[in-house]
Amino acid sequence: MRSVKFILNQDDLSRRAITEKMQILAFPLNSGGLKTLFAFHFCEDYPESGWEVYNPKAEYERMGVGTEDIPWRFTTLNEKYDLCETYPSVLVVPKAIDDANVELASKFRSRNRLPVLSWLDTVTLASITRCSQPLVGPRSKRSQEDENYIQEIVRSNSNSNKVYIADARPKINALVNIAMGGGYEHDDWYSNIEFSFMDIGNIHVMRESLRQLKEMVFPLVDDVRFLSNLENTRWLDHIKTILSGAVRIAEIIEKRKSSVLIHCTDGWDRTAQLSSLAMLMLDPHYRTIKGFEILLEKEWLSFGHKFNQRIGHGDRNHSDDQRSPIFVQFIDCVWQMTRQFPCEFEFNELFLITILDHLYSCLFGTFLCNSEKARTEAKVKEETISLWSFMNSQKPLYTNPLYSEKMHQQVFYPLTGIRHLSFWTGYYIRWNPRMRPQEVELERHRQLQSIISQLKEYYEELQEEIKAKKLENDENLV
Repeated sequence: MRSVKFILNQDDLSRRAITEKMQILAFPLNSGGLKTLFAFHFCEDYPESGWEVYNPKAEYERMGVGTEDIPWRFTTLNEKYDLCETYPSVLVVPKAIDDANVELASKFRSRNRLPVLSWLDTVTLASITRCSQPLVGPRSKRSQEDENYIQEIVRSNSNSNKVYIADARPKINALVNIAMGGGYEHDDWYSNIEFSFMDIGNIHVMRESLRQLKEMVFPLVDDVRFLSNLENTRWLDHIKTILSGAVRIAEIIEKRKSSVLIHCTDGWDRTAQLSSLAMLMLDPHYRTIKGFEILLEKEWLSFGHKFNQRIGHGDRNHSDDQRSPIFVQFIDCVWQMTRQFPCEFEFNELFLITILDHLYSCLFGTFLCNSEKARTEAKVKEETISLWSFMNSQKPLYTNPLYSEKMHQQVFYPLTGIRHLSFWTGYYIRWNPRMRPQEVELERHRQLQSIISQLKEYYEELQEEIKAKKLENDENLV
């Protein structure tokens, strides 16, 4: 955390006016609308438009969707956000389900967030799909259309005869949701399923954990009780639980060749954490700089993580119980993986920190609003600049010098035991002078990048020499 202090002369009669102006600028939503955020006034030219980084059709076509052999298809049902206003306009559903039955199945899911494709293994056809909880309720309601829909997900994978349903919630939370009209899939009704709870706490649990974490590191860090205070926050326990759930999903996809359906209550918080982390483990594409940007655009932004409510952009109501560090936790989990697999990711720590900085800055339009529909209505793409425009314009700054595209593993599984996890001092306590490393890591990375560039140039020169000598030898033989 960083604290900024302003000292005003007590004799200056304008200090009230200055304070009021600062309140308006710091919390523009309380004095105006969304367009008062600085992102709508920030003007800067960059070589490329970050809004063009993610093309949903191109990303799904990369997985084979749209070809004859892939049992999934695009649907235009949500083109105008009529089917589900918190889902993206481009959705991928099983080929065997027509649009009429897709609509019927959506009615049995909370907020109409029916199961749709997130990721597909083009070799085994094992898939990751995501949705919200079924509307079972206290009367144990059923939906034949929803049950048939799940069976089509099973049939779409010829290498497995069942689908694994990962409910991100603790079981007790799911039981409470039944009383409020929600619930979970009963294996008595849904055949060919394997069901499990991931035991990840809700937004209120995570918000309280972050509050304790803030108290631990600000304004002073207690070195004597640092580890015990960290343990009391349970922050690393939550990181462990999230990573463990993602590892289980990745193992089911890779080792058992089975498909996985992920959901929590509404499918936009814990679901996004699990799906995107599992995809990072399974697909090296998402470990590149552009691939990671696509992952965030797809799994978090287009599928309706409520950034506006969870972060509270421009709103002074700090007691809002809808605020929660869900996305911060996800980035923390990614950082934990980069520590364990330092050569697997094209991006470095600064890349992740910059994303989190601008999650709160409101300088760019990327993380504004709660859904794709809301961003479209607010003309965010037309009137603001994408964070990726800024970051991709200085890509060497965010490149990991240890990354080797040719040597990366196809799939990896991070160790999730507490002893393998670390507190991210480089983010949470970076402004504390006592916690800063003696050697600046960024400078070390720049030196490594320079050495790598020199070695690449030398390698290319040697290749040219080899070609020239080979050509000379061939001529001498003739």
